[in-house]
Amino acid sequence: MTKVAIFMGSISDEDKMAPCAEVLGSLGIPHLFTVASAHRTPERVQRLVRELEDQGCKVFICAAGMAAHLAGAVAAKTTRPVLGVPLTASSLGGLDALLATVQMPPGFPVGTVALDSAGARNAAWLAAQILALEDPELAEKLRANRQKMIDGVEKAAADLRARHPGSAG
Repeated sequence: MTKVAIFMGSISDEDKMAPCAEVLGSLGIPHLFTVASAHRTPERVQRLVRELEDQGCKVFICAAGMAAHLAGAVAAKTTRPVLGVPLTASSLGGLDALLATVQMPPGFPVGTVALDSAGARNAAWLAAQILALEDPELAEKLRANRQKMIDGVEKAAADLRARHPGSAG
């Protein structure tokens, strides 16, 4: 069963969104990674949302640049959480996509994360946290991953102190 659906507005977004699929995969979360454009294929978007909901999908992650209407189009068709990843795709450096993704009308929210690959990763982590509310095993995986991140920072700090013994940190 697909628990998370990742929609990209264009295949050219794949490199920026691949980290999202990688994080979900590393956590063992079944997901769909596909292209569905709010403007070029609105019927596909609507059909996929309906089919995926029927199959038990819990969270939708939508990535798009420029007008970035994809997350809003999905939010209009579901009451499941929708996470938007704005992508840099124009001379405006992603500001256009960020504003389009974050400015949703009341009642049709989109949880908006950072731009590009960092946002893709955080969308996956946030989707996992949402799913972990009802999945203790996944919640433990998240805790273990977070501890690895903490341990990595502690090790880096210790290594830095060892290389710079006169430092007060």
